[in-house]
Amino acid sequence: MPDAPLDKSQSYFPLAGGASDGWSNGQEATATCFCGAVQLKFPTRAPGLVFTFICNCTDCRKITASMFASNFTVLDTHLTHLRGRENLTSFSQSHTIASGNTMTNYFCSTCGTLMYRVSSGFPGTSVLRLGTVDDFHLHETKLKPRVEQFTENRVAWLHGAEGVKQVAKSRM
Repeated sequence: MPDAPLDKSQSYFPLAGGASDGWSNGQEATATCFCGAVQLKFPTRAPGLVFTFICNCTDCRKITASMFASNFTVLDTHLTHLRGRENLTSFSQSHTIASGNTMTNYFCSTCGTLMYRVSSGFPGTSVLRLGTVDDFHLHETKLKPRVEQFTENRVAWLHGAEGVKQVAKSRM
């Protein structure tokens, strides 16, 4: 008997990683690292949720070990560390960033999950990774990327995200 199709029209929290206490409501949700040691609370709408985007820049490709990164930006005033702040390790660099800004990356020191990045060029905001969001329904709805940037760096075998504005360089 085949499995029933997944209902993506409502919140769903598939088994993914070591934590099972993620949640969401109409205004906020959680993002958790793979092992569960770090958990953040973030807004799912403005003004705290600023922007959603896909990035094909060479730094995002390297730091995610993938061909692109799916991201969303939140105001730091609306970002809460529920647990594990002391478990985060940071790494900063500006050498390859085209803008010359310093990007500081915050990883779980237990499992290595990249939880967010902070740019010196955009003070007061953090760039979170869509893959850390516990409610997978939000990937399809409120956090769906609006822009795909650095499309000039996108690999030829990957086509643009459907219904998303395409930008050759950076939108930011």
